[in-house]
Amino acid sequence: MRLLLILIAIVATILIRIGDAVLFLVNLLPRIVRKIGNQIPSKKTRKIKPTVFFPLPFTTKLKYLLAGILFSFVFLFVPLIVVVFIQDLPHPRSITLGQIPQTTKIFDRNGKLLYQIYTSQNRTLVPLSIIPQDLKHATIAIEDKDFYKHPGFDVSAIIRSAIENVSGGELQGGSTITQQLIKSALLTPEASVVRKIKEVILAFWAERIYTKDEILGLYFNQIPYGGTAWGVEAASQTYFGKHVSELSLSESSFLAGIPRAPTIYSPFGTQPDLWKKRQKEVLAKMRGQGFITKKEEEEALNEELTFQTPQTPLNAPHFVMYVKDLLVKKYGLPMVEKGGLNVVTSLDLSLQKQAQDIVTDEVDKNGYLNLTNGASLITNPKNGDILAMVGGRDFSDSQSGNVNVTTSKRQPGSSIKVVTYSAALSKGLTPASIIDDSPITFPNPGSKPYSPVNYDGKFHGKVSLRIALANSFNIPAVKTLNSIGIPAMVE
Repeated sequence: MRLLLILIAIVATILIRIGDAVLFLVNLLPRIVRKIGNQIPSKKTRKIKPTVFFPLPFTTKLKYLLAGILFSFVFLFVPLIVVVFIQDLPHPRSITLGQIPQTTKIFDRNGKLLYQIYTSQNRTLVPLSIIPQDLKHATIAIEDKDFYKHPGFDVSAIIRSAIENVSGGELQGGSTITQQLIKSALLTPEASVVRKIKEVILAFWAERIYTKDEILGLYFNQIPYGGTAWGVEAASQTYFGKHVSELSLSESSFLAGIPRAPTIYSPFGTQPDLWKKRQKEVLAKMRGQGFITKKEEEEALNEELTFQTPQTPLNAPHFVMYVKDLLVKKYGLPMVEKGGLNVVTSLDLSLQKQAQDIVTDEVDKNGYLNLTNGASLITNPKNGDILAMVGGRDFSDSQSGNVNVTTSKRQPGSSIKVVTYSAALSKGLTPASIIDDSPITFPNPGSKPYSPVNYDGKFHGKVSLRIALANSFNIPAVKTLNSIGIPAMVE
């Protein structure tokens, strides 16, 4: 019965607001018509009273019609919605009871442990009173600017997201801070209409139980901020090594931008520079809503943030983070970091260690050539299994170590020569075809002419296609490409 009353209240709130908007337009139209009529120069037209087109009885009937639609919808369809969509809803009071997280473990193909996600409960509860105003304002500005005004859900945001979803876009949320809290603490990350209905109902229900400040405090202590950091205190310690009460405006704006997509905006993830773009967006929202001045915005953007190096030990780090990203996309961050998953991968840890040693050794030996990084990917071509993934020389390197070179878009280098010569073979050349490795210059209108050179700075005369490919000579490859045409190689 309580759920029924709550849903009736939600539907009534939505329909009353829509009805108010319609009635406002109906009452406004006579004034518009009257104003237009007064501007028409014809004397005959001026004698016509626009109000005859909108007599008062019509407005009254419209009000009765809207009221009838409202009560018909509530009493005929709400019970059906209750039965179909909102069975077994959890009670919002369970938000405060907390959850016991279980460790997710990632293993190699032989059962050797690679990494544990959420090895301990990295959450420290803090009262709302010690959380900086800048962090409160930043979070409200970027996540829910009408937090202190709405009843737990935002009608306009729901309509806006529904339009986006119907138009064929990815399922959108339009979630308020209260809804995000409900989703994180009580529901699954499933992207569906059913879950969204449950989310709205529970958010509305929660706002009947808790005050706005209590909800904001629960949000700051429950929401994931990436990695094992749940809640703002753990996040502040993880990223900056300080208490949340010590955060600056710049640090607060960074943290406020994380919850939307912790894996994407984390400086420790596969795209370590996206957080700056997100921080800029947060600060712009804060200034637009009057929380900070233009000067404070600029100072915060110019402040250089120093992040703590992650301390969690792990094997095959680039591969583990690659697997974690896949898991988050499939199951959602809460399930990955609290669900106790056991994940067996295709990786061979012993082969991984050999590959890592070889990459590190080769990079070190060739440092005099200004070689600073290397990577290796070993797969089983029969089934596509990844046996080893070395994404870089040193994962702990604060400059570029987090970047996984094996999954990054890069210049193909000499590997594209295989494609060039394959196209040449399909065009009638053979491995014995002769190519002249001699100087050549291609005009380039508007820029300097292009004169390819070989890596050894020498010319080797007439060589076979086989020899040119085996030695990775550049000039024969360029001449071959010029001969067969770029479209053939691209195809």
